[in-house]
Amino acid sequence: MKIFVTGASGFVGGAIAKELISKKHTVLALSRSETSDQALRSLGAQIVRGSLGSVDPSLLQEVDAIVHCAAFVGPWGTRKDFWDANVEGTRQLLKAAETAGVKRFVHMGTEAALFNGQNMIGIDETYPYPKSTPYLYSETKGAAERAVLAANSKTFQTLSLRPRFVWGPGDTSILPVLLKMVSEGKFLWIDGGKAKTSTTYIGNLVHATELALTKGNGGNAYFVTDGFDQPFRSFLTEMMRTQGVELPSGSVPSSIAGTLAWIVEGVWRLFGIRKEPPLMRFATDIMGRECTIRIDKARKELGYEPIVDVASGLKAMKAPA
Repeated sequence: MKIFVTGASGFVGGAIAKELISKKHTVLALSRSETSDQALRSLGAQIVRGSLGSVDPSLLQEVDAIVHCAAFVGPWGTRKDFWDANVEGTRQLLKAAETAGVKRFVHMGTEAALFNGQNMIGIDETYPYPKSTPYLYSETKGAAERAVLAANSKTFQTLSLRPRFVWGPGDTSILPVLLKMVSEGKFLWIDGGKAKTSTTYIGNLVHATELALTKGNGGNAYFVTDGFDQPFRSFLTEMMRTQGVELPSGSVPSSIAGTLAWIVEGVWRLFGIRKEPPLMRFATDIMGRECTIRIDKARKELGYEPIVDVASGLKAMKAPA
């Protein structure tokens, strides 16, 4: 297949592109800079120079499928930053894909699209979008996903995958943040890390994406996880031990952390400070809430089954001696 991948210079998109290339698919990767060009060429991808929101349909000629991983994840930014990248960028790419005659569009969504500060226990795809949410990432990823699913037709099948807490070798998001917090003495558990969470190993997400290129029902979203839930404390403790790091035991109640984050964000926005604040609501709230997810639908309709268990994934992450 000829597959167009956005976000291929990132953790998720890069892992997907690398695997697709290894399976002899032709991968076209959207790139905005020479630095990204070099990294993507090293994977074996063909470079398409451009940016999200302005992809010309001519660049998608003879493309069979699109895997859309690019997004503005923040963690800090204006509403325009989030909206332009996540919503308008996705809408424009959908339109370009339809114009070019692309047959399939796989969107990289997230369970965060459903989050407005609540526990989400044993949820599946019937769980509704919130009427509103205080988190710009949640709001815009939800709007983007709805646009993707609404674009589905007989000739243009659109699906959204919803991983939760993506982790594994090559992580450029969660792991570096945790390492930095620990090194600066800023790490604290929220409610002792007792909230349970589902997780998604990068290899399992790549596998699900491959399946979604030919399987699944258009117009549908699919949760993708490791099929195993555990408290944040046990998972993060073991993950950081793979890097030779012991997490400290200090903890703060979620009510206090959330209130402080709300105040800090308010001050930052009031004064228009672009620098990332030291405390943010999305991070504190999501770490203090349970989020456990059922993957029955992905198993039934995609034929998905986790191919790497958590213990094996942790072993793969272990830093070289």
